[in-house]
Amino acid sequence: MPIDNAAKFVAPFRVTNGRKFSLADHACDSLGGHAIDKEESKALLEEGKVRLKKLQELLYAADQWSVLMILQAMDAAGKDSTIEHVMSGVNPQGCQVHSFKAPSPEELDHDFLWRTAKALPERGRIGIHNRSYYEEVLVVRVHPEFLGAQRLPENGFGKKAGSEKFWEERLEAIADHERHLARSGMRIMKFFLHVSKDEQKERQLGRIDDPAKNWKFNARDVAERAHWEEYMAAYEAAIRATAAPYAPWYVIPADRKWFMRLAVMQAIIAEMEGLDLAFPTLSVDAMKKLGEARKALLES
Repeated sequence: MPIDNAAKFVAPFRVTNGRKFSLADHACDSLGGHAIDKEESKALLEEGKVRLKKLQELLYAADQWSVLMILQAMDAAGKDSTIEHVMSGVNPQGCQVHSFKAPSPEELDHDFLWRTAKALPERGRIGIHNRSYYEEVLVVRVHPEFLGAQRLPENGFGKKAGSEKFWEERLEAIADHERHLARSGMRIMKFFLHVSKDEQKERQLGRIDDPAKNWKFNARDVAERAHWEEYMAAYEAAIRATAAPYAPWYVIPADRKWFMRLAVMQAIIAEMEGLDLAFPTLSVDAMKKLGEARKALLES
């Protein structure tokens, strides 16, 4: 059965007010109350690709809005494969993907929002950020020693780097940044692919045991498991501080990859359908010129 209402389908995962948000309320293996299986999800994903392709075409033609998708997750949650499976039906000319890893020396010489601001999508395009400025309140919060490389001055505005007030101010800066982008015509959607610690362990073991996946394994990711609770606390704080109707978080259950991909697809469709996109309407003069061009072509 097709999904007629994408917004309703993903409503259990959409967070627009973080005041009472708790990760404990979001199970990693949830199906959001939907009676659906893996085989059915494959067919629904293909249907979703058709809908998303049409929406992308409208977005590009209207040239008024831009769309920003931010994907955040623990290692092995499935960010890369989600991008691959969900976006495989769109026109590559209208979509751009940027992955953000450890900052370069040039990036460290700027404020923490600079490198992602350079990669924002222009009007008519979909931008996908595989990790983002949220790393600055996630991995850097768990490892505050990374702040040393940023050489932050005590200038009378911000609190001491690494203090609780410091993180509050960074989250406030992110919320202000997203509010500005939304006001400028950018539809923002943020995804936390919520994988359980046990499922992550199985996927990491799979990377070790399967020669075709050995290249994906990084011993550092195993060491990060020791900070699991700290990361969950950091994610919870980030979502609480930055969830908004114009920049919602989607906390997507990630233990079942097939459902995770379908839920992400439906969230994108729901947000883009909310833009009420349409092909541009030509003026009377433009229509007249179109008729003249048609006549000239027929006579040529």
